[in-house]
Amino acid sequence: MSNKQMNDIKKALEAKRDELLTSTGDREEILIEHAAEEFDRLQQQLNREVAIRNLDRGSTLLKQVQAALSRMEEETFGICLRCDEAIPERRLKALPWAAYCVPCQEFIDRQRAAGAVDDDEAGDMAA
Repeated sequence: MSNKQMNDIKKALEAKRDELLTSTGDREEILIEHAAEEFDRLQQQLNREVAIRNLDRGSTLLKQVQAALSRMEEETFGICLRCDEAIPERRLKALPWAAYCVPCQEFIDRQRAAGAVDDDEAGDMAA
């Protein structure tokens, strides 16, 4: 991958990081408010659960983006964490924070779906 392409990916990662830092800082929707009506309480609870899931998703993605930036600094960016093969440039352009090649990512996704590994353990699966 050329220096220009790496710089473009780095800029995209930094922009995504900044966007995620801004969006994960907004936690007003998870505030607990007291409502007199049961329906209002249920609606507030549902809104909190959705907001918490969105914050969790954003936090996970932020960790992936920061890890990709760290791999760039360590000059290991673009190398699959599981099989040590190069991640195709096309995949990195589409998903710059990708840490795994497609076959390894599919394997990890199958393991997660089967309950054999959680998100924290996936990073430890590097062979």
